[in-house]
Amino acid sequence: MKQFNNIEIPISLPDLCDPGRMALLVYDMQVGIIRQIKDGSHIVQQVIRVLQAARTAGIRIVFTRHMSLPKAWMGAMQLRTAMSWQHKDEPADVSPWFLRDTAGFEIVPELTPKADEVVFDKLTMSAFEGTPLAIALRDVGIMSIAIAGIAMEVGIEPTDRHAADLGIVPVVIADACGVGNQAAAARSLESLRFAGDAIISDVESFTALLKRDQIKAPTPVS
Repeated sequence: MKQFNNIEIPISLPDLCDPGRMALLVYDMQVGIIRQIKDGSHIVQQVIRVLQAARTAGIRIVFTRHMSLPKAWMGAMQLRTAMSWQHKDEPADVSPWFLRDTAGFEIVPELTPKADEVVFDKLTMSAFEGTPLAIALRDVGIMSIAIAGIAMEVGIEPTDRHAADLGIVPVVIADACGVGNQAAAARSLESLRFAGDAIISDVESFTALLKRDQIKAPTPVS
C-alpha cells in the first residue's frame, strides 16, 4: 500500500483483500446464460470456490441477474441487442429470454444467494447502470470489487471499467469468468490489463490470499 497526501493507494491484490473494504460480485450466473457457454459447468465450479472463500472470509457478496422486459416494453436498444444475440433480422422475431420469474432468469441453484447477500436485477451490461450497486458499495465503505461470472467480453469488461470510473478498484478473477467468444474475451482481458485500472487475478491466488488473512486474524477472546 502506498500513501500520498494522507491517501492510501492500493497497488497490489494483497492491499485490497480486506473483508471490510472489498466486495465480491457474482455476475449473471443464471440458468439461461450458463447453458449458452461451452464450459458453463466448469465456470460454476470455479465461482463456487471463490464464493465459498469469500463467505468464509466475511466479504460482502452481491449477485446480478440480467433481466428482459416484456416485449411491449422492449425499446430500440433492447431490440437491437436481442436481434444480435438471437441472430434475427426482424425485431418482431425476437423473444425476451430473461423474463423475471422464468427458469432461465434464475441464478443456478449451486450458487443460491444467502439471506445476507444482495441480488440486483439489471437491463444493462454494466452492473452499475440502473442499479443501486454503487450507492450500496459507497455506503459500506467498499474500496474494491472482485468479479466472477459470465461473460467476460459482454458484461464483465464494461462493469470493470464503470467501477474504475466510480473510484472502485476492480479485481477480475479471470479463470472464474466465462466467455461466449474466446478471441473477444482475450481482447477484453488484454484491454483491461493495458488500461491499468483493474487487477487481474485467478481463483488459486485470490482464495489463497483470503485464507492467509483468516490465518493472520487474531482469535477473538471469549
